[in-house]
Amino acid sequence: RVDNPEHLIASHILPWRHADNEQRLDGENGLLLTPSVDHLFDRGFISFRDDGHLLVSPVADRKSLARMGVETDHPVTVGAFSEGQRRFLAFHRDDIFLESA
Repeated sequence: RVDNPEHLIASHILPWRHADNEQRLDGENGLLLTPSVDHLFDRGFISFRDDGHLLVSPVADRKSLARMGVETDHPVTVGAFSEGQRRFLAFHRDDIFLESA
């Protein structure tokens, strides 16, 4: 849990390299994440279901995730996403998230 929003950064759900100009500027293509969680998300070690539940890649080192503040021992949810965010998250799950080794 982050109590100070100044410690969060804006992260693109659909990576900049995959987005057109409209998608890059679309507010629905964003999440506020801590830098370490942003790193994991960008590299596909974590993602989110549409209902906000955290998905952890089977290739992720769970001990490393725990040291970075990502809890994996019990279900974690961040709350439901908007319709626009869900569209971008579908791409993230299909094309960025690492589902196997």
